[in-house]
Amino acid sequence: MDTTPITTGLIERSSSTCELCGSTESLSAAIIPPRKGADDKDLVAICETCIGAAPDPLAHQDHWRCLSQSVWNQEPAVQVMTYRLLDKLSTTSWAATLQADMYMEEGTREWAEIGLDQVVHVDAHGAVLAPGDSVVLIKDLPVKGGGFTAKRGTAVRRISLVRDNANHIEGRVNDQHIVILTQYVKKTS
Repeated sequence: MDTTPITTGLIERSSSTCELCGSTESLSAAIIPPRKGADDKDLVAICETCIGAAPDPLAHQDHWRCLSQSVWNQEPAVQVMTYRLLDKLSTTSWAATLQADMYMEEGTREWAEIGLDQVVHVDAHGAVLAPGDSVVLIKDLPVKGGGFTAKRGTAVRRISLVRDNANHIEGRVNDQHIVILTQYVKKTS
């Protein structure tokens, strides 16, 4: 983790506390990649304890329970760092739940997911799918538990990707959030 001396603007924004755990001891500014730290919006006020625990979050699980507060922070850089730490802790149920419940703007989520190990999702014709893409169903699909069939030709806009499964995407059909197999969709432009 790259750090830099804390700025006056960051001290004011964070009220002189670590934006992850709330400590007031020995603050620095962490630069959130791939940003360069040229602006306070690219930085997080962070204490020495969090800096020391960040490289191996699983070894410091108890410390990171503080993330249950930082998930509510409105600053995108804090949300990104929190999301990435929770991702490293996702083998624990509490962290996986916190990460799943996080709300972030679309651009912030894209920033957070840069560099995370992700699988590549492709449609039935081999086109790479990305979060926010639109697809069309190429086959009638019965929706389990939904009580309806999603018809061939149905457009699904603003899909999201299931990060740990290259064969699954998520989207809304008939006002229901469903999981769709990538082999049954075609990307639209």
